[in-house]
Amino acid sequence: QVQLVESGGGLVQAGESLRLSCAASGSIRNINVMGWYRQTPGNERELVALITSASSTNYADSVKGRFTISRDNAKNTWNLQMNSLKPEDTAVYYCHAQGILLTTRVFVSWGQGTPVTVSS
Repeated sequence: QVQLVESGGGLVQAGESLRLSCAASGSIRNINVMGWYRQTPGNERELVALITSASSTNYADSVKGRFTISRDNAKNTWNLQMNSLKPEDTAVYYCHAQGILLTTRVFVSWGQGTPVTVSS
């Protein structure tokens, strides 16, 4: 199957930046959609940003203008550059991928989550 490994979370102060990275491995033919979600205790996981294989992007309104998602198709990696972080950005961030395996079956995978804490 497909494994996603995240890195880059941590503790920062409000106004600072963090960069999250996700790397996919496995029997992947292609990844159609790469994304980032976040979740806080007691709340549902919510979309932060996604990018398609055609480099079309979509962002949550709360992060527009501050976060940027990018991808490297050749390496099956993608990043989330988070600038001007706010305390309300504090959450566990999960990378997400949808694509096609070498067997031509569709896959949907999640990373294990990386915590981001923004202090005021």
